[in-house]
Formats: sequence, C-alpha cells, structure tokens
Amino acid sequence: MSTVNRNPGGDPAPKVLEFERLLDSDEAASLLKIHPKTLQRMAREKRISGIQIGKLWRFRASALDEFLQGSWRANPPQR
Repeated sequence: MSTVNRNPGGDPAPKVLEFERLLDSDEAASLLKIHPKTLQRMAREKRISGIQIGKLWRFRASALDEFLQGSWRANPPQR
C-alpha cells in the first residue's frame, strides 16, 4: 500500500486565525461599571484602547484588562 503526501513541501498545516471577540460599548462599560458614553469619550481621548467602526465603538476584553491593570498600578488601593 502506498501513501500519498498531501503536503508536498513538508510544510506545517496552515494555521487557523482566531480573533478575540469584540465587546460593544454597552458590554464593555458594564464590565467597567461606567456609562457607555463615558467609555466612548475615554476611547476618543485615547485613554483606553477602542476601535471605532463608523459610529460604533468596539473594545477587546484584553484591552479593558490592560486598562484596569494600568489603573491599579497608578492608583493602588489605600490601606
């Protein structure tokens, strides 16, 4: 029985790209416990990373986490 090499160059199988789900303004603002318009303003002012698609804003959960981590370092809780 012979085998057929379906990958002639021996190259690894093509990688499948996976994208992080984008949150809309309401979802992202809910996670941060702020108003969606406040979040949109912060994105326009480049205080938080966001993607504007037309009139709509989208946010990566990882960007929100980075923002919170940065805020935590800048303003640690007082004891």
